Amino acid sequence: MAAYEYLAMCAAGKKSSGVLEADSPRQARQMLRERQLIALKITTSQGHRSTVLGEVKTAGGGLSSAELALLTRQLATLVQASLPLEEVLAAVAAQCEKQRVKSMLLALRARVLEGYSLAVALAAYPKAFPDLYRATVAAGEHSGHLDQVLMNLADYTEASQAARQQIHLAMLYPSILMVAAISIVGFLLGFVVPDVIKVFIDSGQELPLLTRGLIATSGFLRDFGLLLLILIGAAVTALRMLLKQPANRERWHALVLRLPIIGGLVRASNCTRFVSTLAILGRSGVPLLDALAIASEVVANQKIRTGLKDIVRGVREGISLTRALELNGSFPPMMLYMIASGERSGELDSMLERASKQQEAQLANRIALLVGLFEPAMLVFMGASVLVIVLAILMPILSLNQLIT
Repeated sequence: MAAYEYLAMCAAGKKSSGVLEADSPRQARQMLRERQLIALKITTSQGHRSTVLGEVKTAGGGLSSAELALLTRQLATLVQASLPLEEVLAAVAAQCEKQRVKSMLLALRARVLEGYSLAVALAAYPKAFPDLYRATVAAGEHSGHLDQVLMNLADYTEASQAARQQIHLAMLYPSILMVAAISIVGFLLGFVVPDVIKVFIDSGQELPLLTRGLIATSGFLRDFGLLLLILIGAAVTALRMLLKQPANRERWHALVLRLPIIGGLVRASNCTRFVSTLAILGRSGVPLLDALAIASEVVANQKIRTGLKDIVRGVREGISLTRALELNGSFPPMMLYMIASGERSGELDSMLERASKQQEAQLANRIALLVGLFEPAMLVFMGASVLVIVLAILMPILSLNQLIT
């Protein structure tokens, strides 16, 4: 049974589209006729891919982190209720509002009905379901505990989504404040200051150094402000084009790691993500070498990812995980101590989970501290800018009053 996307028209001439399951296009047309619809177009769902020589052809289209978290939780809940997998996929697809996601789930169900495992079916959507997701599902199917593995995966995806959303919300207010501060100061310098200072320029009075500097800044922004914005946009575009090359991206990521404050945050964030991914894979029964290889791929920083590949190579050659992480030099001592304790006691998975949670809490506190410091810093910047503008305007007035008296 395959999934088909259709475009149909009712007797009143109103067009509708959707996805339905049928054994053939002919049966799909028959099902539409039973619904009092006239089939205009029927095509095989984009997500339904055949297997050629054992290799799955991939389909495009991804899922946002929020969609993936919700989808995983729904799958985990229904699988834990002991429902057959094909019924689970059909139920989740029926609940989806987005046609693209519904089509994808029905295509997955069609592949499961053909006899493929869920992990193999998910491989047709590498953009929607990353290696971590598919490897975890495969381990759950192999061990026979897919329900518990999906629950762990749902907790992991929801925690990742919540952390990402918390960071975005924390940065929203400072970003708005920064844009507002720069806009207000730019408006004052470009439009208000010239009209006010023009009075003193016409009087022929010698202006103070601060006022002359303010006039020069205002004139520069008025004459070259648009050109400056274009140059900044071009520089950002050129930088993004250069960063598409792996060598340039690795050098840029290495430079970011050397920055005073941001470098520490980036390093801590990537190391925490690596350990948390390793923990979920270990709890799901994925072998350590495979888990290390998958976890290293989810790290965003290219420089750190290159070092993590050395960890995989070292563990494969027989070095303990703690020693390999210690040689890497990116992981904090407390995390290394907890991992070493887990290796000695045989509870590596639980200690990895505890270490990742501890690092996530510390990272969240550091981000909250920086955001808390950034907000008053922007307020001070706005106040200082307005103070300089006011002083530059008042100083010629005070000088003029002294000349009159």
